[in-house]
Amino acid sequence: MSTHSNSNYPKLHNAMWPGLVGKGSPGAEPCLELDTMLDLTAQAEVDGIRFDGVDLFLHDPHTSIDIDDEGIKRLADKIKQRGFVVGSVVAPVWPPTGGGSAMGSDEDRKKFVEQVRKACGIARKLRDLGVRPDGVVRIDSACSPTDWAADAEANQSRIAQTFSAACDVAEEFGERLAAEGEICWGGMHSWKKMVDLLERVNRPKTLGFQADMAHTLLYIMGYNAPEDGILPAEWDWADPHKLDAAMKTLTAALRPWTIDFHVAQNDGTVKGSGTHDKTGHHCLPNDPGGKLTIAHHAGYWLHGEDGRLTKQLRHICWDGCMFPNAVMMKPETWNDILSAMIAVRDAHGWRDAEDDEADRKATPDLSKAPKKKATPKKVAKKAKKTAAKKPVPAAKKKSARAATKRPARRTAKRSAAQSRKASKKSSAKTSTKKKR
Repeated sequence: MSTHSNSNYPKLHNAMWPGLVGKGSPGAEPCLELDTMLDLTAQAEVDGIRFDGVDLFLHDPHTSIDIDDEGIKRLADKIKQRGFVVGSVVAPVWPPTGGGSAMGSDEDRKKFVEQVRKACGIARKLRDLGVRPDGVVRIDSACSPTDWAADAEANQSRIAQTFSAACDVAEEFGERLAAEGEICWGGMHSWKKMVDLLERVNRPKTLGFQADMAHTLLYIMGYNAPEDGILPAEWDWADPHKLDAAMKTLTAALRPWTIDFHVAQNDGTVKGSGTHDKTGHHCLPNDPGGKLTIAHHAGYWLHGEDGRLTKQLRHICWDGCMFPNAVMMKPETWNDILSAMIAVRDAHGWRDAEDDEADRKATPDLSKAPKKKATPKKVAKKAKKTAAKKPVPAAKKKSARAATKRPARRTAKRSAAQSRKASKKSSAKTSTKKKR
């Protein structure tokens, strides 16, 4: 067995939406059911370490955005039975899923906010059921960079207004929203546009950034926004120093906003499948074409400018959208993914003593046989027996004797004083009679 750090944070989650994203539409592979994704995740194990939880996509056929309370309870039970908790959830804000463009018509934007409201309601109920200790509700602009560019300033302003309305809703439920930085979403398609949008909304306690390592690599490369690229258009991938410097620039701008984090690999290209077109090409963690050193580059997001761990993220999640179903059904796929996640925690994790204490309280010590409850009579008998056996120090014996004698002396003195007083009264009466 390999040696790992003693860290228990951040918790390791697996995303369920790779079973849906880019699947189910004409010409695409069929979706993988939620139970299948949960089972594949539960079966993964590396050196005795397993996934701690899952992040959910609130969309059919996994979880309907219109699920009722009984359905939410069944969902919570299903997840608990596999030893998992829920972290972040994805709100289906896009037009094909019942939402609308964040820069669209008043009706479109109303649909967008309503989907956020439903998602926040489900997230809150999962929290109330004790199955969701932390996490965010994920959103994006639900519009393309091409449509956005038709009137960039006006559209950016409308997206900010829609996000602000969504923040109002999230606060009603005690939830936080995270905007996923992905090149396929208008107004969020470059790191500079993403920072601009977050600053326009300016609700840092409610709206933050969700960083996905596969997508943010394309931010650095300037896909869909060459003017905002950090790396040169043509550069040598064999030079790790330029990539590290670019990561430092990127994370310095976006880390202060980051409240959710996806571990992922990317080969420096884009990919589209089904209705989910032209986005970061997620690769398996050990893909020979992968451009990221996962554990190393994750550190730029998890450490502050001072080099210290921020400890802002209580869980991290693997995202591997649009893997072929044949690849996803292989147990070794999930073991390799879990191994990459463990490496990130080994390098950048920490130990939470309160979590240890909670685990101890929740887990009975089965190594000790339960003892019979003692009756009051037995307790008194045992106490008397123990007291009789226990030696009394000499100093305490002397003190006890003195304490016993003192009351007797005080009584004797009181009696003598009372006798003298009575004698004086008697003498005074006799003297009075003689004078008469």
